[in-house]
Amino acid sequence: MTETIQITDSHCHLDFPDFDAERDAVIDRAVAAGVTRMVTICTRLRLEPQVRAIAEAYAPVFYAAGTHPMSAADEPLVSVDELIALAKHPKFVGIGETGLDYHYTADSAEVQRRSLRIHIAAARETGLPLIIHARAADDDMARILREEHAKGSYSCVMHCFSSSAELARAALDLGFYLSMSGIAAFPKSQELRDIFASAPVERVLVETDAPYLAPPPFRGKRNEPSYTVHTAKVGAETFGMDWPDFAAQTQANFDRLFWKAAQFEAAA
Repeated sequence: MTETIQITDSHCHLDFPDFDAERDAVIDRAVAAGVTRMVTICTRLRLEPQVRAIAEAYAPVFYAAGTHPMSAADEPLVSVDELIALAKHPKFVGIGETGLDYHYTADSAEVQRRSLRIHIAAARETGLPLIIHARAADDDMARILREEHAKGSYSCVMHCFSSSAELARAALDLGFYLSMSGIAAFPKSQELRDIFASAPVERVLVETDAPYLAPPPFRGKRNEPSYTVHTAKVGAETFGMDWPDFAAQTQANFDRLFWKAAQFEAAA
């Protein structure tokens, strides 16, 4: 009997209503596919209790919380102390997602930048990885990441990376990670795959961003964590690696960056 290859969906949104009717089944399908860990992301801190409850209810699920940049103008500005307090939970493994989105919400750029710096300070203080959403804001994103890193180091993943080669290089130069989503598996995403191929494979994660961005052959449908496998197999091709080797590498990468999840599992 062939052993199922194990991988991790490093970014999904299991609290979204898309999953309310079958959350148990969605998680069961993920585990059956070899996706033995999932990080579900809270994007509005007032919803943190619901996201935390999902992580507490399902053994394979961990969580992170922050204020999404597209919500920054609509939510109270979080404090560093609030994020540090949330980080005390044993299954809270990352800060965010935070970041900058000037594609849809450029009018709130100033508050997005303030919110981002607060999240960075919390990541620095807790030692947990920062989870970044970046869209149409490459210059400001690179500048702020560099400025803040000069004040004191922190770890970071550029979630669902689909930005420029320049932003990829800026992030990698700071020791950060790039996460490959279903976008990288789209047929017309060769330029993005080339960006990933030029990155150290030791700095690459995989994710779904479910319920969004389902990879082929499910494009246009609701995404779910089990589909991480399809993106990860494209990742293996991108790096010219055998599928089991690429999966093992991304697992090691996740354990290194999301160290708290790895420690939780080791202690279980």
